[in-house]
Amino acid sequence: MESRARGGIGPGGRPVADRGLRCRALLVLVLALFLAAACSSGTHDRDPGGQGALKTAAVAENAKHGDADWRIARRSKGAEHEIEGYADHVSVLPGGRFRLFVSTTTPGFSVQAFRMGWYGGAQARRVWRSGTYPGVRQGSARIDRASRTVSAPWRPSLTVSTEGWPEGSYLMMLTAASGAQRYVPVTVRSPNTAGRLVVLNGTTTWQAYNMWGGYDLYKGPSGGENDRASAVSFDRPYDGNGAGKFMQYEQPAIALAEKLGVPLAYATDNDLHSDPGLLKGARGLLSLGHDEYWSSAMRQRATRARDQGVNIAFLGANAVNRHIRFGATPLGANRLVVCYKDSGTDPVARTDPAESTQDWRLPPMPRPESDLIGIQYMCFPAEGAFTVSRPDFWLFRGTGVRAGTRFPGVIGPEADALNRGGPTPGTLEIVASSPITCGNRSAVAHASYYTNRQGAGVFATGTMRWVCAMRGPACGHGITEAGRRFVTQVSEMLVRAMAEGPLGRAHPSRPNYKLTASGR
Repeated sequence: MESRARGGIGPGGRPVADRGLRCRALLVLVLALFLAAACSSGTHDRDPGGQGALKTAAVAENAKHGDADWRIARRSKGAEHEIEGYADHVSVLPGGRFRLFVSTTTPGFSVQAFRMGWYGGAQARRVWRSGTYPGVRQGSARIDRASRTVSAPWRPSLTVSTEGWPEGSYLMMLTAASGAQRYVPVTVRSPNTAGRLVVLNGTTTWQAYNMWGGYDLYKGPSGGENDRASAVSFDRPYDGNGAGKFMQYEQPAIALAEKLGVPLAYATDNDLHSDPGLLKGARGLLSLGHDEYWSSAMRQRATRARDQGVNIAFLGANAVNRHIRFGATPLGANRLVVCYKDSGTDPVARTDPAESTQDWRLPPMPRPESDLIGIQYMCFPAEGAFTVSRPDFWLFRGTGVRAGTRFPGVIGPEADALNRGGPTPGTLEIVASSPITCGNRSAVAHASYYTNRQGAGVFATGTMRWVCAMRGPACGHGITEAGRRFVTQVSEMLVRAMAEGPLGRAHPSRPNYKLTASGR
């Protein structure tokens, strides 16, 4: 009887569960699924974007053994054309391939790939090395008569696969049989930036100042602007050691960010221009020491990201000052940087004035960069001490500064200031006001911060020497150890906070720019 009360016998003599038992079992299953979903939701709330896994990966990469021999010593530079080269891609996705075009006056050469990071202070890790390749002295520079664009139409020397290489900024080190060395920078860009802080390599500015072959966007063989180029090509080596702008304005900041173990993504100016979704879901964008040349697409995408709550930091000065267009070369799209610097000579000024290439703030369609940065380019050559005006600014807390605290040499060689004529974000906070010499006159440079309704925070140092100052006295210009500690501490606090999410939620700006503009 007890057995019958709990259940019955079905067809074929199989027991049939009691309906009450089935209902209770179903209730337990539903409850378990609900609790699992709740736990899962709680986990995501505590770790949005899988930050834990991203941080673990970042820390694990920099825990690997570094290689201190990544630097090119002065004695290894060799003669001007002893060895040099370039890549047919500014950046590739992980696992992608690129070709190297190498010219050398020696019988052979080899290549090593170094990923830039922290690595226990070594600041780079060798991820690949080649065998020896036969050396070939390739042809001389080719110069377009109309645009004075320099290119090196060489034959490819080898193809390099990035299979197994982590995302990041890389220096390919070319070593000739004689021991002479040069760099070729290549970025292994991130296919997904969600939940990460995006490090932006200023590739268009590197190329604008590249004098290989005798022309850049500033001068030609005469040494003046009368015979400068109006377009510059990535189809040529960089001058000097091959990576001068990267070393001076970017490498120290990358080492600092990687040391902190925050989730980072990597991209270049070229990628920001070409990829509409590059900043989708990103926590922030790091524009480094010198990022002057921006296309319309670059500016639109950075502005849209800010308006969606993405933080931006400008760790330099003179950013977003020059308006450019991209063009194609025989090696692919977006490998030509076009900048006439003068609407009177740019052929599109009348047909498409929005794409005319002069300073962003100038006619025919003035769009001052202060609208995005908060402040904008004001002075070259600039020299002065970074001078704190708002010591209780959240990034300055714990640094020991007071109103008027000065850090010699940190301002220069270019500086930004409040754009008194606007446009100026209404929430702009001036946090440093630094008396400087600007050529033969006196001026005041500014550092700023503002937040918006979406929570994004935008910080601008107002000086091109901020990243170099991370090296302390080794940067020169009178920078002290105290200056290094201040710049480093502020930068570390900034990077950590940007990686956590919209800065404005925890650190809303306190507008004071109108008082600054009035001289009070």
